[in-house]
Amino acid sequence: MPKLDKPKILVVNDDANSLFALTSLLGQWAEQDSYEVIAARSGEEALRQVLMNDFAVILLDVNMPGMDGFETAEAIHQRARSANIPIIFITAFVADELDRLKAYQKGAADFLFTPVIPQVLYAKISVFVSLAMKNEELKKQARQLSQRTTDLISSNKRLMEEIEERKVAERQNHAKDEFLAMLGHELRNPLSAISSAAALIGLPGVSQDGVARAKQIIQRQSHHLGRIVDDLLDLSRAMSGKILLNRTPLDMAALVANCLETYRTTGRTADFTINTELEPCWVSGDVTRLEQVFSNLLDNALKYTPPGGTIEIFVEAEEEDVVLSLHDTGMGIAPELLPNVFDVFVQGTSTIDRAQGGLGIGLALVRRLVELHGGSVQAQSAGPGEGSTFVLRVPRTEKPAAAPAAKAEPGQGGKPHVLLIEDNEDGREMMAMMLGCHGYEVDQAPDGLRGLEIASSVRPDIALVDIGLPGIDGYEVARRMRANPDTHHVRLIALTGYGLAEDQRRVLEAGFDLHLVKPVDIDSLNQAIASCTAGAAPALTLKE
Repeated sequence: MPKLDKPKILVVNDDANSLFALTSLLGQWAEQDSYEVIAARSGEEALRQVLMNDFAVILLDVNMPGMDGFETAEAIHQRARSANIPIIFITAFVADELDRLKAYQKGAADFLFTPVIPQVLYAKISVFVSLAMKNEELKKQARQLSQRTTDLISSNKRLMEEIEERKVAERQNHAKDEFLAMLGHELRNPLSAISSAAALIGLPGVSQDGVARAKQIIQRQSHHLGRIVDDLLDLSRAMSGKILLNRTPLDMAALVANCLETYRTTGRTADFTINTELEPCWVSGDVTRLEQVFSNLLDNALKYTPPGGTIEIFVEAEEEDVVLSLHDTGMGIAPELLPNVFDVFVQGTSTIDRAQGGLGIGLALVRRLVELHGGSVQAQSAGPGEGSTFVLRVPRTEKPAAAPAAKAEPGQGGKPHVLLIEDNEDGREMMAMMLGCHGYEVDQAPDGLRGLEIASSVRPDIALVDIGLPGIDGYEVARRMRANPDTHHVRLIALTGYGLAEDQRRVLEAGFDLHLVKPVDIDSLNQAIASCTAGAAPALTLKE
């Protein structure tokens, strides 16, 4: 235990001889009782000492010139810190009852009359010194207890934080494991179908109908794989803030109607009743991203609504917002799941996960894309079996003035000559065959240096250049072609598996006209080639 400070006794007396006698008498016992004696010649000096020190007891002369003992006692006890210091009045006069009453009213603890009897003085001050030491010990113990309590609270808080962090880490690990399992499941299914269909095409005796069916399966499942990769990339970009919106004025009702028409054409809504009330409402948004938002919401409704169910879609203006709401009569959302439906990888039970498929990132992507548009999205459900409602709000804008129709540029008579620079042999062969089937004359090069040689020799109209080439990459190919008078006129389209904003910037700086993200279907490729050969240099675009 820390060593306690010595208690202090203050002796106040204007008479030098009396002051010396008292301090000397008290000094005889100071060593054995472990206290310290301090002297003061006046009430004013006593107050200064009280401001600087704490005292176990004060021996205060009553009859002093200027500030007498009663005034000094009153001043001492008016200060909060010294209000409880016991005061023993010392007087040479026998005090009557009124004087004693006055003394006690001023805070006196006792009286001593001179000449002071040493044994009586020792007995009185010993009590107060002992009390002061015990009080100081109790204060120190209280401080130690308070410190220990604070330490325990802090330790408990750290422990609770560590427990919560561990729980979060365990949940994250569990979510990661479930996600990887779902990803493996979602990838293996289309890969298995593609592998089986490709093997079927090579079997002897397979019918033309069988070959056509196998090709359709390969095309459909390849598209499904592309969607999975796109969802993963989009989520990564959205969470890191790397999605750049290409905002234009658009009618939300028209966007929803166009999406629904696509779903009807492909037969995806054939087993459901779709009711709509679409009020023309304009927003400033990215068409591709808002279509992605609506498609994810509709896919979610179709996934969790049994055949024969009803899906209701509304678009309306509400004050400063455009409100898109989608209600289904499906399985609904459990109350414990409802607050987390927009979190990454969140779905229903594991049974539903496997039965319904998907990676559990669609709604997380919806929320992030809506937030990038300055809007919000909410989920509502009365519980399992009661259906679900998703309400999306995006800031409303005024309908733009109609722009004059652009005059069509006259096209060239024949198909442009294409140079394909791609190091992946299978990919290069398939793309060349597709272009050839659509009437393009195609030259091929397996690397950048060979591509530059062919370009200088044949002078193509279009060059499709993979970015990740051996030797020199696609960026360097584009820079050299732009610097060469023989090839500077060639329209350049970059083909890459990367689609971030930084990749777009590098493509533009290298001299490309367009940027396409793999995999590229033949319709998108035809459209890109047509836009490059239409006359004016096109704006840089990114297929995502």
